[in-house]
Amino acid sequence: MSAADSNSGDSATLDAGADVPDGKLDRAKRRQIVEGAHKVFLSQGFDAASMGSIAQTAGVSKGTLYVYFKSKEDLFGAIIEEQRQSLARQVFTFDPTEDIERVLTRFGSGFIRYLCCDVGLSGLRTVIAIANRMPEMGARFYRNGPESGLTRLKAYLDAKVQEGVLTPHDTEVAAAQFMDSCASLIFKPLLFNAMPAPDAALIDRVVGMAVRTYMQAWQR
Repeated sequence: MSAADSNSGDSATLDAGADVPDGKLDRAKRRQIVEGAHKVFLSQGFDAASMGSIAQTAGVSKGTLYVYFKSKEDLFGAIIEEQRQSLARQVFTFDPTEDIERVLTRFGSGFIRYLCCDVGLSGLRTVIAIANRMPEMGARFYRNGPESGLTRLKAYLDAKVQEGVLTPHDTEVAAAQFMDSCASLIFKPLLFNAMPAPDAALIDRVVGMAVRTYMQAWQR
């Protein structure tokens, strides 16, 4: 937070411009603020972003902003949580009745596409940039993102072991290795801007091999 933001925080919450209906927090207003903050973080980065610029981009008064979020750290945390929920809905949902190879293929492809999209990449780069100075933010990102996804995939694999589809194995390590395998040749070069976004053929190639390798190792 900038000095200006910090110094004006208490008075801002009492600003007559704080348009919170009947003293209650409004979901639509909260989303408006979070979306505005996301735009600012994407364009300016975490350190350069200020609560003032976020309020302006979100189209709310500074007083309203401070009613909903006490700092830009809180705002960034809210964005992390929303991305986690979105990723869980889009990618980390496993149909227990469907063929496991199809499930893993769809998961792997969706996971990589999300990881390589502008939202996924920019969020990760931002966290990496601040994690050394703000380890609690890095830890929060990891718990809500990679660790949460790993736990969901592990639970799915555990269920398949119980069903007898897979042989017993360390599903935690296997889940982590599978996700890393899906990212091979793709994510690190993209993270460092050493290659453009992957096309469908490359994703299919890499994810297909990850699925075949996993199934050859653990299919009963």
